[in-house]
Amino acid sequence: MNTSAQARGGHGSRAAFGFVFVTALMNAVSFGIVLPVLPNLIKAFAGGDTSRAAQWSTLFSVVWGVMQFVCGPAMGALSDRIGRRPVLLISLVGLAADFFIMAFAPNLMWLLAGRIVNGMTAASFATANAYIADVTAPDERARAFGRIGAALSLGFLAGPALGGLLATAGLRVPFFVAGALTAMNALYGLLVLPESLPVERRTSHIDWGALSPLGALRFLGQRAGLLQLSLIGGLFSFAWMVGPSIFVLYGGYRYGWLPATIGIVMMASGLIGAVTQMNLVGPVVARMGERGAMLIGAAAAAVGYACFGCASAGWGYLAAIPVFALHHLFMPGLQGLMTSRLGESEQARLQGVVQGVQGIASIIGPLVFGLVFAWSSGAESAAYEAGCAFFLASGVMALVFVLAARIG
Repeated sequence: MNTSAQARGGHGSRAAFGFVFVTALMNAVSFGIVLPVLPNLIKAFAGGDTSRAAQWSTLFSVVWGVMQFVCGPAMGALSDRIGRRPVLLISLVGLAADFFIMAFAPNLMWLLAGRIVNGMTAASFATANAYIADVTAPDERARAFGRIGAALSLGFLAGPALGGLLATAGLRVPFFVAGALTAMNALYGLLVLPESLPVERRTSHIDWGALSPLGALRFLGQRAGLLQLSLIGGLFSFAWMVGPSIFVLYGGYRYGWLPATIGIVMMASGLIGAVTQMNLVGPVVARMGERGAMLIGAAAAAVGYACFGCASAGWGYLAAIPVFALHHLFMPGLQGLMTSRLGESEQARLQGVVQGVQGIASIIGPLVFGLVFAWSSGAESAAYEAGCAFFLASGVMALVFVLAARIG
């Protein structure tokens, strides 16, 4: 039996999904490990100048998002042509090399080069999602995407805590550990990962011109409903960026939370999110369909963000977290709906375009929400105005709900 068949059959399908689950978990842990120390390493290279370090950190974020936008569609199209396995393995090797580049970086330019490689190789998440689409039946995809989302949540939960501990031995130690974990993941994949896309179902060639932004729009526009779904997903991703953009500053400014408290809140949110994705996505989709899961997720996000913005005390913020956690139903529902509208030979290209859209959101979101929070938390602002960024995100999520309700 060939490896493609193995990937889609019984035990082979479970083993293949297990590898992608472990890959998502390990990648999230590796990314999370360096999160607490990367800003400090940048600051050290910037001579301890906080303002200059902030400028470089912003540049790093923008560059990473741009590489996601540019490389996501290319990675997807490449895996539709040559198969998922080689793209995943090459990406893992490249990601491991990136962590080691940053570990040995002698200056900011080398660190930036590492971040560029990081953005390029992280675009392989599109291929991983396409792999999931290959090895699962259409009616099981939303559940599978939910479990992969849970792996990411758990990884990003454990990674920063581990990174903080490792940083006590030196700022570069977390990068070495992240590189080693990713290299071991690549070796594991080399030994056990089957191919999921048989040769006869691959695209005959790669139209590189179609991978431009206009080409991506044309690709979506030529397939029923995909342009609308991508727009909805892009708006959701944009609004979601409010948390990563301002939460740490917001918690300290409005509630007086110390870093330890903020870490505990993030951990609790991550655990609740992982439980939601592991246990609720499947039953909700089975009962209400992918569109129903999207509507619940968008409504929960809109209500949750509004509550975050209104909460005048920390307990009010905490009370809204379980409601907000239901937003994790949205993306698995969206992914399941989108993948059901394409054949196997175009799954990775679709995921690449989706990741490109998310890359744009990761560029625009922090800029918009950061500026709104900076304005609303000024010395002359009223206390309630600090929640304006969350109110904006809530409004966008309400728009997402309306658009999702109109899906045909």
